[in-house]
Amino acid sequence: MEPLGTVTLFLGVCLSCLLLLAVVRSRTQGKGRLPPGPTPLPLVGNILQLKTNFLSKTLQQLSEKYGPVFTVHFGRSPVVVLHGYDTIKEALIDHGDEFAFRGRLPFFDKISKGEGIVASDGERWKVLRRFALTTLRNFGMGKKSIEERIQEEAQYLLEKLQDTKGKPFDPTFLLSCATSNVICSIVFGTHFDYHDERFLALLDIFNDNFKIASSPWAQMNNILPSFMDLIPGPHQRITKNVEKLKEFVSKVVKQHKETLDPSATRDFIDCFLIRMEQEKKNGASEFTPENLVASVLNLFAAGTETTSTTLRYGFLILQKYPEVEEKVHEEIDRVVGRARAPCVADRGQMPYTDAVIHEIQRFISLVPLSLPHSVAKDTPFRQYIIPKGTVIFPVLTSALYDSKEFPNPTEFDPQHFLNKDGTFRKSDYFVPFSAGKRICAGEGLARMELFLFLTTILQHFKLKPLQDPKDINLSPLMSSTGNFPRPYQLCVLPR
Repeated sequence: MEPLGTVTLFLGVCLSCLLLLAVVRSRTQGKGRLPPGPTPLPLVGNILQLKTNFLSKTLQQLSEKYGPVFTVHFGRSPVVVLHGYDTIKEALIDHGDEFAFRGRLPFFDKISKGEGIVASDGERWKVLRRFALTTLRNFGMGKKSIEERIQEEAQYLLEKLQDTKGKPFDPTFLLSCATSNVICSIVFGTHFDYHDERFLALLDIFNDNFKIASSPWAQMNNILPSFMDLIPGPHQRITKNVEKLKEFVSKVVKQHKETLDPSATRDFIDCFLIRMEQEKKNGASEFTPENLVASVLNLFAAGTETTSTTLRYGFLILQKYPEVEEKVHEEIDRVVGRARAPCVADRGQMPYTDAVIHEIQRFISLVPLSLPHSVAKDTPFRQYIIPKGTVIFPVLTSALYDSKEFPNPTEFDPQHFLNKDGTFRKSDYFVPFSAGKRICAGEGLARMELFLFLTTILQHFKLKPLQDPKDINLSPLMSSTGNFPRPYQLCVLPR
């Protein structure tokens, strides 16, 4: 066969495949089937339509064409996207049981493998989540004791900030050390020194993992997993990073076993080990060494990276808007003063500061797509039927940036959370911790930390940017699974 004929035949076959696929798709989408969406290509799905470096914006554009519920394909796998507060609420809250399962994506599976609290499903998830919440409460979460731990850690942080002596520094690891030590006191029963090399190495791994997860490499791994496994890139570090974290936790667990006293539990690990011993004859028990290590990493990571990144992003925003920082200073001085440490009870008398913290979380939309959800069986939703096992992306940014609820949503404005009389304004659209049965288990702890760390720092320091505030770029360095802030340095000057 002539070369031209071969090429013509090849193109004809490709075109036929695309047409056949389009016909099949048209019969399986629409009323009573998968929601509509762009036609996928064989093997690669909607790779041409999905801008993996800013996925939430791409999904917003697609929602304008296909509506609040639509389908995109990551490779050969369909993903149903929920866009807009009403749609997210209807799925995650009104039909919470049906949408409470964890979505399986190749990149996510590399990290979790279905173990622990965050990635598990069914009875395993229910048992481990219930145990974690009970244990965290027993060790003070939501109580005065955990507030005192945060206040104590805030004093450590102040000392480190004072040591900078007004010189430029990168706040990343100081903030990570502070937030991580709070959850470490519950999980490990330990306070790490800010110069502990092991501790800093762990925080570096968490930061690296969040950065990779926020990059296009992660989404490309979800779309073309087999291909991405063969090529070099940052995504290849994830498996090694996770193994290093597991190795660290396993050593700590071993030390706990050797010194365990069931009559005097020290932390989450002790409680889990005791439960393992109680259920050792139960072959179906979820209290296994694998789930212990995974659960500890879940708590460690969630209690470290999300809160510290929110604070880091928040201080960058305050540098750009010094007038906002000044109003927070004024409210701290009026309500708290300089003689005592801020406490959670102050929040009710500090509506402007509370509004600023909420606006930081809304504006940065740290986890724009939430973690992936799924349905465990064929699930009717609106006029469609979502097949069993389909991954669900609730686009949290679509609620946080709803222009009817938050006028000028792309602008940072604390007035979004203030009534005309200056009192704090609540909003159902405020969903940075997601919603429904899979809402972040550490929401209460995170809210407490954000308030106490931010107010304690601003009680003592004024932020000084190294450039003109007008030139500060607030757009994320990377945006995919997470919104990763641009690196920066600043100075903190005593007030």
